[in-house]
Amino acid sequence: MEAILWFTSFVAALIVLMAFRVPVAISMGLIGIAGTAVFVSPAAVIQLANITFSQSTSFILVVVPLFILMGEVISISGLGTSLFRAAALWTTRLPGGLAIGTIAASAGFASVCGSSPVTAATIGAVSVPEMIRNGYSKKLAFGATAAGGTLGILIPPSVPMILYGVITETSIGKLFIAGILPGLMMAFLLSALVVIQVLVKPELAPRIHRRAPMKERMGALGEAAPVVLIALAVIGSIYGGFATPTEAGAVGAAAAILTGLAMRKLQFKSFFAALDGTVKTTAMFMLLLIGGLFSSFVLTRLGVPQDMSNFLTSLDIAPWMIITTINVFLLILGMFLDPLSILVIVVPIFLKTIVALGYDPIWFGIIITIQIEIAAITPPLGFNLFVLRRVVPDSSFTDIVSGSLIFVVPLLLGVGLLMIFPEIALYLPRLAN
Repeated sequence: MEAILWFTSFVAALIVLMAFRVPVAISMGLIGIAGTAVFVSPAAVIQLANITFSQSTSFILVVVPLFILMGEVISISGLGTSLFRAAALWTTRLPGGLAIGTIAASAGFASVCGSSPVTAATIGAVSVPEMIRNGYSKKLAFGATAAGGTLGILIPPSVPMILYGVITETSIGKLFIAGILPGLMMAFLLSALVVIQVLVKPELAPRIHRRAPMKERMGALGEAAPVVLIALAVIGSIYGGFATPTEAGAVGAAAAILTGLAMRKLQFKSFFAALDGTVKTTAMFMLLLIGGLFSSFVLTRLGVPQDMSNFLTSLDIAPWMIITTINVFLLILGMFLDPLSILVIVVPIFLKTIVALGYDPIWFGIIITIQIEIAAITPPLGFNLFVLRRVVPDSSFTDIVSGSLIFVVPLLLGVGLLMIFPEIALYLPRLAN
């Protein structure tokens, strides 16, 4: 029980500092320094410098700015608009076709962007006004876009998966491959919810009876083809064993830049903006990683992961009940912390328990990725909610929140299906072996 007390105290201190608007990474660093000096040894604070140096010189982390740059360039190149147009033309006749097209476009954009907020912003800036113009309910328009944006961190490449792989020393390539089938499953479940909502309440999304000519639909697919080709180049090279994730990231970034130049959408000013966004996001990532690993060092020295694992595995209950309890805890934590913070705090604590119970770390990586997807659309700190509020003028935060919350249901259903059928996540990595 002492481990639970230490961990609860850590989370409480973190939330208090965040309440005073101290950045999460700085908060974790401050808590780590104070905890080390008081409960371990003042001399052990030097570990912060050691962690900073080791992570800053890690070759595997070169993949982070590469994938971020790829997503930034593609976002600037306007391919998000092309994706939505193509998806919308092919799904218009379905119930809630434009909302389904939004989710499909988000899935496509996710294959070349590892960020949920960037996916939601890029697709949402185009899809939400279009849905509202066609008489769609604002709640459905915002909800489908916010939920579709979450696919940005499940369908590879994925920045959170890279962070999880670094923390757990799990193959990032296998994590990427493991996210493909769950990502497609989640896109299907989100789309199914749209259909159900519209069938129950047809007024949410008036049917569009015009069917675009085949020539127009094929032309739209051609405009979106570069995204597919870049995604195949990145994931195909990893899956085929031709490239490491870092090398694949370099291929993807180069392909995105060349595509932007070929489309004449990438000018010096826009490329500089992409580089600026890449630097800022990478810096945030590195600060979170360093602060999280240092906090993890302190908690490990206090015996929290070991004691937590011993406590949970000693309980006379089925392993699935323990996993369910962890998922409920993640769901609650996601309402108060941003996704990457949840990763660096929770993963080091529960990884020993997961392994001791006989579960695969890759499978747990997909589970926790979906959990932080849920965190992205649940108030009060859901990132995607605030992103849509910013990119869609005159939007109501109440409409965004109320429209998004119902999409938590298919995301939770996805977690349940992965718990019952873990092969959904593990089949492709095993096939790759």
